[in-house]
Amino acid sequence: MKISLQNLESPSRRNLQRLFLLRSVMIAFMLAATLALFYLHIPLPKYPIAFAVSGMLLLNLVTLLRLNRHTNTNDKELLLQLLGDLLALTVLFYYTGGYSNPLVWMYLLPLTVAAVALKRAYAWLLATAAIGCYSLLVFYYVPLSHLHMHDIAGRTLDIHLVGMWIGFVVSAGIIAFFVTRIGQSLREYDQLMASIREQSLESERVLSLGTLAASAAHELGTPLSTMAVVSKELAHDLAKQPEQLQQLEILRTQINRCKEILSSITRNAGQNRADAGQGLALREFLHEVIQRWRDTRPATELTVSLCESTHDPLIFTDRSLIQALQNLLDNAADASPDQILFNAEWNQTNLNISIRDFGSGISEDIQKQLGKPFFTSKREKGMGLGVYLTQMTLARFGGELNLSNHPESGVLTLVTLPLKNLSIDQSGVR
Repeated sequence: MKISLQNLESPSRRNLQRLFLLRSVMIAFMLAATLALFYLHIPLPKYPIAFAVSGMLLLNLVTLLRLNRHTNTNDKELLLQLLGDLLALTVLFYYTGGYSNPLVWMYLLPLTVAAVALKRAYAWLLATAAIGCYSLLVFYYVPLSHLHMHDIAGRTLDIHLVGMWIGFVVSAGIIAFFVTRIGQSLREYDQLMASIREQSLESERVLSLGTLAASAAHELGTPLSTMAVVSKELAHDLAKQPEQLQQLEILRTQINRCKEILSSITRNAGQNRADAGQGLALREFLHEVIQRWRDTRPATELTVSLCESTHDPLIFTDRSLIQALQNLLDNAADASPDQILFNAEWNQTNLNISIRDFGSGISEDIQKQLGKPFFTSKREKGMGLGVYLTQMTLARFGGELNLSNHPESGVLTLVTLPLKNLSIDQSGVR
């Protein structure tokens, strides 16, 4: 599972972006309302209004600079921003009618943001500040004349009531837009945290399997060495019996493969990719995978088809990737011991591998369980780790694995690997 660093952006930073947009709307609405009142020849104090609007513009400028620096913010910074908005609104309302100002509903906007975005203590702090400011405006303010205007039908309308109606419409739209965006941001962050926890559990599981593998490698070393010595002595005793000697040679080959696998576990553990393998041309790498597998499963006919592309990039011969492809071939051979098909095609971007067996296929229930650790669909007892480890290995390289029933018979295994995650440049560095 991939997690982009951009997705790790804190919810406080996203809420600060929302506040920037919200404040911009508030400033635009205040300027529009002020211009409309001046157009109606309603006397308003110019300098206090300019001071309040300039303060909010300055806050927005600071917010924009903080956002452009790509640094995360915290709840305290968001709280200070909202307190600054309350201060600017209080100055504006003090000189324009106090609690009778039809725009006094704007107090609810910073409070709504605080209720959704901040923790409980900060939200109540801002609510207390807003209630205190509103209460002071009941007693201390510069009054405005009670003015009226006329509609198209000639009816007299109270400017305060008209302003309250406009304020309700605008606040309803702003709250519906911004609060839902903030809520969506928090839900996305919760989903991201759930994905991170799932990935952490997966990493712990892989680490546990790695520990078990290292322990098994240590314990199996001695019996494998004993088997190798005994098989060598038997080879001398069976020198004149070619049929038995041939069977013994297969056994010795399997013992050597086990020893090689165990050696690779201890040799490659902890190494980075630059040291873990040698660079090979892609076609040569595929031939090596195929030959290694044929040496261990000579009884199964493997029909190979490689594309004739002239593009043959140099890639890492990562041991885990070789083992992953061999696991898929082993699974196909277990289901179809007589014959399996191997096809590989690639272009400038992707390597696509398909493996088909001629077995009985897989049921829907088994297909849902495939890829889970310790689940096996084989009739013979298996560890149930082949597909799981293959998926984990392919995921390291940005690859994907898909298993489905072939329309004719058997299972079709599809592997997609981005070549950019495998290729190395001429200097041997990715």
